[in-house]
Amino acid sequence: MTGSAPRYRRYTSEVRAKMLVEAGLTCLAQGGIRAFTVDNICKVSGASRGLITHHFGSKDQLLAEVYAAAYQPLLAVIGPGDGAPLPLPQLLDHLFSPANYSRESLNVWLAIWGEVATNPALQAEHRALYSRYRATVSAAIAAQARAESRIVAADELAISVIALVDGLWLELCISPETLSPDRARQACARLLEPFVGPLPAAQGHEG
Repeated sequence: MTGSAPRYRRYTSEVRAKMLVEAGLTCLAQGGIRAFTVDNICKVSGASRGLITHHFGSKDQLLAEVYAAAYQPLLAVIGPGDGAPLPLPQLLDHLFSPANYSRESLNVWLAIWGEVATNPALQAEHRALYSRYRATVSAAIAAQARAESRIVAADELAISVIALVDGLWLELCISPETLSPDRARQACARLLEPFVGPLPAAQGHEG
């Protein structure tokens, strides 16, 4: 019909790929890994089935890109890419910011973690993302230790901190009435302070 709105919009390849990734995140947030289906992703994104293969090669590779997208907000804040990670006290404040905890985010991370062991594409993405995360936390620990004239095994401490953060984060999402973000941050601070000195919380994060 003359004058009617076009049925389809044209998007660049980059925009369409981003839309598919965002649709994948939405599916995981709403229903976990069972909701991460080609049909659901296409419905949410408004894309055809063939575009997943065109842009990513497979649904597994799309899931790897979704994993990277889920990680990106964290990495962008704690390691902004200029070679200077956040000071360690602020890094802990961010890791335990109440804004990071929701049922939707829990669904996304549990879905992805549950697939890592059996999905080669996801394993490769996990290794790259975890390596960057660990290096950023390690750099923050090392900087804090230098400021206190201490020598520490920063990388080993980073591994322990990340493991503790993951466990605390799960408990905050699953059962927030039993653990507050402030208490979770304090647990990480207690692990680190014998090695790097005091880690006072920013205003608004005191327990």
